[in-house]
Amino acid sequence: MSLLRKKYYRLLLTIIYSCSILLLTSQNSANKEYQIKAVFLFNFSQFVEWPDSAFTQKTSPIIIGILGSDPFGSFLDGTLDHEIVNGHPFIVKRFHKISEIKDCHILYIQQEKNLVETLSQLKGKSILTVSDIPDFIQKGGIIKFVRINNKIQFQINPKAAEEAGLTLSSKLLRLAEIIIPHKTP
Repeated sequence: MSLLRKKYYRLLLTIIYSCSILLLTSQNSANKEYQIKAVFLFNFSQFVEWPDSAFTQKTSPIIIGILGSDPFGSFLDGTLDHEIVNGHPFIVKRFHKISEIKDCHILYIQQEKNLVETLSQLKGKSILTVSDIPDFIQKGGIIKFVRINNKIQFQINPKAAEEAGLTLSSKLLRLAEIIIPHKTP
C-alpha cells in the first residue's frame, strides 16, 4: 500500500471514528470534543500543501497556534508529540494577540472578539485558519468545526484557502461540506 494511500486511510479512519463518537453532556464532553478537534488539526496537516516560502528549511516545524484561551489543555501537545509530516515535526504555540503571531501554519482561533479584523490581518499569509466560531467561514475563515447530530464535522471555504496560498487535497475536500460565502453589497 502506498504511503499516500496509508495517510488517506489513516485520516479516513480517524474521521470516521471521530464522527461516530457521540458527544456526552457534561464537562467530560467538552474535553472529548477538543480531543477530537486536536486529532483533526493533526490530520489537516497531512492534506494541506503550503508554499515553499512558508518554511525556512525543508525540516522546519509545522507550527500549530491557538489564538485566545486554550480549550485543548495538554491534549494537543500530546497528540503532536513525536509526529512528523513530510519531514516537518510539530510545535504548538499559544497566542493572546494577533500581533504575537510571526510564524504559524495552522491557527485555531478561539477568540471571537474582533474576528473580522483578525482574519483581515492574516490575509496574504499562508496560514490554515480553523475555528468553531459562528459565521467563521462567512467572515473569511478556512475550516470551521460544526456539530451535527452530536458529531464533529467540518466545513471548508476553498476560496479562502486559495487566497492564503494553500492547496487542499481533494481527499480532504470530499470529507467536508464546501461553503462559498456570499459577499454582501
